[in-house]
Amino acid sequence: MLARSGALGDIDRLVHQVARAAAGPATAAIAVDAWRDDDALYLQFDLPGMDRSSIELTTELGALTLSAERPSPIPAGARAVLTERPTGRFTRRLTLSDALDTTAAHATYDNGILTLRIPLAAHAKPRKIAISGGTPKQLTA
Repeated sequence: MLARSGALGDIDRLVHQVARAAAGPATAAIAVDAWRDDDALYLQFDLPGMDRSSIELTTELGALTLSAERPSPIPAGARAVLTERPTGRFTRRLTLSDALDTTAAHATYDNGILTLRIPLAAHAKPRKIAISGGTPKQLTA
C-alpha cells in the first residue's frame, strides 16, 4: 500500500487537493515550447497519456485552440488511494500572428508530444526588391 506519513505529507496532500479543486482540469496548463526559423513557426505541446483521437486543434480569427482529454486510469468501482496526475479535458488557447499561413499548418503526435508547424505567409517572408536601371530624376526646389 502507498502511504504518505507525517505532518509534511499531510500538508503536501492538502495543498495538492486544494490546488486541483481550485484549478480544475480545464484550466490546467498544457506546457508549450515555441520557436521559428525563416520558413515557419513551430510549437511543441506536452500531452502525456492522451490518445491522439482526443486531441483537437482549431484556428479561428487569429487564435489557435488546442484541447485534449486524458481519462482517469482508475477503473469504475475502484477506490483511489492516491491521485496526483490530472485527468479530464484540457484546453490551451494562443493568439497567432497574421504573418502565419494557418491553412498550410501540419501537426504530428509522437510519444506524448504534439508538434505543430505553421509556415510563414508569403507576404511575411523576407524578399529582395530588384532595382532597375534608369536615369536619376532631378529634384526641383
